[in-house]
Amino acid sequence: MAWDNLMYKMGFKTTKNVVYNKCSEDIENERKKSTFDPLELTHLLDGGPEKTLERREREKLFLSDPELMDDVPAEYLSHKEKYELSIKKACKLFKKVSQLRDQGGGDMEMFKQMLSGMLGSAILKDGNPFALHYVMFVPTIMGQGTLEQQALWMGRAWNCEIIGTYAQTELGHGTFIRGLETTAHYDPKTKEFIINSPTLTSYKWWPGGLGHTANYAIVVAQLYTTGACRGIHPFIVQLRDEDTHKPMKGIKIGEIGTKLGMNATNNGYLGFDKVRIPRENMLMKNAQVLEDGTYVKSPSDKLTYGTMMFVRVVIVQDVASYLSKAVTIAVRYSAVRRQSELKPGEPEPQIMDYRTQQYKLFPNIASCLAMRFAAMWLWNLYNNITSELEEGDMERLPELHALACCLKSVCSADGAKAIETCRLACGGHGYMTCSNLPATYGLVTAACTYEGENTVLLLQTARFLMKAWHQATSGIKLTPTVAYLQSAVTSDTSRHWEHSLQGIVRAHQDVAAGKIKLAATNMERRIRGGISPEDAWNNTSIELTQCAEAHCRAILVNNFVQTLETFKVSDSLHLVLTQLCELYAVHWVLQKSGDFLRPHGTSRDDINNLQTWLETLLAQIRPNAVSIVDSFDICDEVLSSALGARDGRVYERLFEEAAKSPLNKEPVNKSFHKYLKPFLKSNL
Repeated sequence: MAWDNLMYKMGFKTTKNVVYNKCSEDIENERKKSTFDPLELTHLLDGGPEKTLERREREKLFLSDPELMDDVPAEYLSHKEKYELSIKKACKLFKKVSQLRDQGGGDMEMFKQMLSGMLGSAILKDGNPFALHYVMFVPTIMGQGTLEQQALWMGRAWNCEIIGTYAQTELGHGTFIRGLETTAHYDPKTKEFIINSPTLTSYKWWPGGLGHTANYAIVVAQLYTTGACRGIHPFIVQLRDEDTHKPMKGIKIGEIGTKLGMNATNNGYLGFDKVRIPRENMLMKNAQVLEDGTYVKSPSDKLTYGTMMFVRVVIVQDVASYLSKAVTIAVRYSAVRRQSELKPGEPEPQIMDYRTQQYKLFPNIASCLAMRFAAMWLWNLYNNITSELEEGDMERLPELHALACCLKSVCSADGAKAIETCRLACGGHGYMTCSNLPATYGLVTAACTYEGENTVLLLQTARFLMKAWHQATSGIKLTPTVAYLQSAVTSDTSRHWEHSLQGIVRAHQDVAAGKIKLAATNMERRIRGGISPEDAWNNTSIELTQCAEAHCRAILVNNFVQTLETFKVSDSLHLVLTQLCELYAVHWVLQKSGDFLRPHGTSRDDINNLQTWLETLLAQIRPNAVSIVDSFDICDEVLSSALGARDGRVYERLFEEAAKSPLNKEPVNKSFHKYLKPFLKSNL
């Protein structure tokens, strides 16, 4: 009661979050400085005013439901309580989604919102135990199941009569899926597959929802039939009884424990003791096993990677969303927080007036847009190439695979680093869980290792780039994203520096081409020296990852510029977007200045001029910083941050969050009488 009385005297409520009628004066003044209409940018990012209205209506519909909102911050719950609450809310959430769909009020966009880093993460803050059901289980059946299998499973899965997960990663193997140890031996006598975990390291480890949620899984295992191993294939396996939820015979299953973040995702382990499943449970759209055990090979082994590519596209979208939240929090806080003196005797300035703070935050605002536009472009490319695959055209599949790998790798790594920078930019208050920055970092840094460890993914992109380089040197026409290599074959990449946005795009491409050429040259040199191709690849792998990253950065910068050229917006908004695009491009040249000085014709004076350009851009963006993040249109419930609320009432909200601590429910904790008082009286 003492704490409640104190808070009451100070003017704070202690039960529910306060809605303040008046914004912070500093925040209001920031919005008055804006040189463009933030709503115009919101509409642009959403895809039009109608899309903005639909999104806001969905947010209102779900966020106004008291059963979906938290009364107690999740950090004060036990691990078991977190999971149970997440299941309760996930069931309520997706039941509501299904009802809306059945009433004609829901579409795929609504499902994307529920599974995204925006609305979905506002309701299921520490991970979604149903995520893999919708993101991997259902898409895999759609992409790799026959029409008959889709008819059998899709209705039940889509209506949540069953809950599935995707069990690929094992305790001993992750990204190297050819090394998976789980086996599936075909028995032609019974027309069944026998799924088995022959070793401890063959246990499935990490799948979301596997611990105690899913009752079915798509299990990736090594197929054995007619005495031969046929490589990895997907199988649908029932894990738990549909009525009792008890594990099926031969299934060893549980949860793997707590993690840095995503602790409500219910990641699990799974072992098999000679579990038999019907032949029809192998997904056979591509490869098939006939009743007598005859193996019918897939037209391409790459067709089985479709689900992974889809997920990597989704990850790029999610990272952009989470980073948007982080920069919104940090920018708004930086507009309210005042610290130190710029000039003696003058009032303390907003910390956003410090050039160092601008340097921490503004390039990351630009990164939000670069990632968002890249995600849109990659999503469209994915859909186009998927349509081509349905027609039997697999020509562009390697290009899509390479792009999904490098964009997932670079964007997740950049996103995690950027969110940590935003946390540090908020000082000590950013360390508090109520800032939502620690949790956001935990969600994004996980993406650096799940669905493909980033270094391994860069090396997969590098394989595509090495092939592309050899095609370029042979005069073979290249696919669009690597077409810039053709000019590198016939001309020197160290062309004269051009101090313009288009010049920076070409410079990024020149650097990427130079690194690709160098890696290919060093590979060939090592092989000619008697080293095996495999060892030569390993010995060149540092350069290979670097050339893949450089290629990806060239893609990101070029796509940002090209996307900007397609927009039909007001002059005022176009100017702001151009400034952000330039900042993104210049920032990455300066971050990688050694690369640009080495193979490219960039001089020290050019680098100095770029530094001046960057500092000018920071000053130009400063008046619009709050309005730009306002344009992301992230409501307070989704932002879930004491530091980043739209009203800017940071200090009031920090006290409000402190009041929620269970330790503040009584003036004296029982530990005083039990431990502290005897200790104080013990006369050490």
